[in-house]
Amino acid sequence: MENSPQETNNIRRARIFVAGKVQGVFYRVSTQEEAQRKGLSGWVRNLPDGGVEAVFEGTPEAVEDMINWCHIGPRGARVLRVKVEYEKPQGLHGFEIKYTAD
Repeated sequence: MENSPQETNNIRRARIFVAGKVQGVFYRVSTQEEAQRKGLSGWVRNLPDGGVEAVFEGTPEAVEDMINWCHIGPRGARVLRVKVEYEKPQGLHGFEIKYTAD
């Protein structure tokens, strides 16, 4: 279930959890490239359960476009579920690929 978006100075932050066949298909690299194209800041990482977690910060339109992209992902991915949690923006800069979470 999704909570309500929070915005600060027209910046939105969303944390997403993606389930399905999303590891070993360049999901993180593709997410980074797509986020950078949309002017978003944040990060993406693999999870031990085989899913992917990402945080996006940017304009509300860009964040929502990115969430929509995550439902499809790159070629070879098979997304089963995307959970979205809106959070208070923290002023991130740049977009990075993080190591797998413990």
